[in-house]
Amino acid sequence: MKTFFSPPGQTTKTLRVLSHLLRYPDAEFRQHVPEMIEALTLEAALPSTRVGELAQLLLRLHQRDQLATEAEFVELFDRGRATSLHLFEHVHGDSRDRGPAMIDLLQTYEKAGLYLEEGELPDHLSVLLEYASTQPPRQARELLGETAHILRAIFSALLKRQSPYASVLAAVLELAGEKAEAVPVPDDAPLDESWDEPPVFGGCSTEGQARPGQPQPIRVVRNGPTQRQGAQA
Repeated sequence: MKTFFSPPGQTTKTLRVLSHLLRYPDAEFRQHVPEMIEALTLEAALPSTRVGELAQLLLRLHQRDQLATEAEFVELFDRGRATSLHLFEHVHGDSRDRGPAMIDLLQTYEKAGLYLEEGELPDHLSVLLEYASTQPPRQARELLGETAHILRAIFSALLKRQSPYASVLAAVLELAGEKAEAVPVPDDAPLDESWDEPPVFGGCSTEGQARPGQPQPIRVVRNGPTQRQGAQA
């Protein structure tokens, strides 16, 4: 999905900026940094302190050496499971349930008239944020709220690494109506290690999505209760 800004909405531009922040920071991304900072400021969908953090991150990505910035992004998001931006990694791992869930999500996007570019996967958080930006504010908030347990885990893993990208996940949680609170996260494991398939999956429910021609709401639910701690970004 390659759109920078559509007609203004209450959270549309902010969601688009967050989506782009979670994409590979290539030369095209860097060209749009001033535009993204302006969009965050004018829409004011987030607290001013959060907007300030995001603006600082954008400036850092814009001003640093490009190769160093890109290498940091790959190391952070592509080399560890705890910080993976593929939501179904956190729900299904490599189990056989992941494929049908991806198809359901892809069909949801296509029914909204959104089609992925080559190489994009539907469960990547940047893609979900792009889709949320096309929805009315209430529906966008509810959609993100369904993923809050995953967002909070990624946020906590980024905090553990002292990464400024934690502010991006905190912003998504706030747009979902959730607090950016840290939760316990296990030590990270390399992505090339196999997932152990659990006996029962909570995962992404496909209930109500099997009949063609019917609306296919996204449902990402908890595997189990998550204990929150009092740390707040």
